[in-house]
Amino acid sequence: MEKVKVAVIGCGYLGRWHVEKAISLGNAELIAIIENSQEGMKNAQKLYPNERVEIDLLNILDEIDAAIVATPTSTHYELVDKLITAGKHVFCEKPLTNSLEESLKLKSLKIPQELVLQVGHSERFHNVWGQVLNDEKLRPFFKETSIITIDRYAPFKGRATDVDVVSDLMIHDLDLLTYLFKIDVVGAFATGFKINTDKWDHVTAQLDLSSGSKAILTCGRNHVEERRTVQIINSRGTLLVDLMNLKYSFAAPGETSEAITFHSYEKADHLLEEQTWFYNCIQQKTNSMVPIEDGIKAVKWVDAVQRSLETGKAVVL
Repeated sequence: MEKVKVAVIGCGYLGRWHVEKAISLGNAELIAIIENSQEGMKNAQKLYPNERVEIDLLNILDEIDAAIVATPTSTHYELVDKLITAGKHVFCEKPLTNSLEESLKLKSLKIPQELVLQVGHSERFHNVWGQVLNDEKLRPFFKETSIITIDRYAPFKGRATDVDVVSDLMIHDLDLLTYLFKIDVVGAFATGFKINTDKWDHVTAQLDLSSGSKAILTCGRNHVEERRTVQIINSRGTLLVDLMNLKYSFAAPGETSEAITFHSYEKADHLLEEQTWFYNCIQQKTNSMVPIEDGIKAVKWVDAVQRSLETGKAVVL
């Protein structure tokens, strides 16, 4: 397969960036953009006058090898199910589905081994993870029993108000727990506030992990500043990763402040990296960076945090 023939379904805020990447990559051929309304089609045609725009996926289903699903989460299950049934490779933006029930339905499907199904958990593609996980001094750090603190918050931007901050933002950090620590969440207790919307806008979740570690995740969309940090503390010391300012630092036991240094790393184009990986997996018949099993885990843990928020009680998984 010289080029992967792909359709981008949904040309909204995120979808248009996916269109840009699909056009730019040499191993992909954008067959069409799919928008399910006349207004959406007009907007897509205005943005991309040289690209084909269709209102129905069925119009081009026989012409594509793969599709990128960048539509509202409520439509993910139906689209992914339809694409898999038709034998197409799928890149689905996070969350994989709107509910745990829908994710488990996808899990029950007999997905052919040759099909690539990748979920859009883009935080895995920060360049820093390659640096710290390949560092002989820092790699063992991720296997120790730890206290893990992840903060992700920003001022209100008025986007994604159809979902709560757990589905919108915290899901990124729940997935990082899978990627970085290879663990399961076994218990969750969460508290939060509804500030700008009728959904949870600020949430702190205390998580028990299968490794014995504890994770404290805070996400908010009504803050006075933007912050994205990952901090890990254990018997080996403290590792702090600043995802906003593209730097990380490590303090070994007994190390004074004068000895602590900050290391920088280059900013990655996450969507470009994700799509590149997706097409390479299809062409080379290799495993997805974010397989469906990990997408389902993230939805399961989002569900646990949301149930704790609603009940005010700890949830055991």
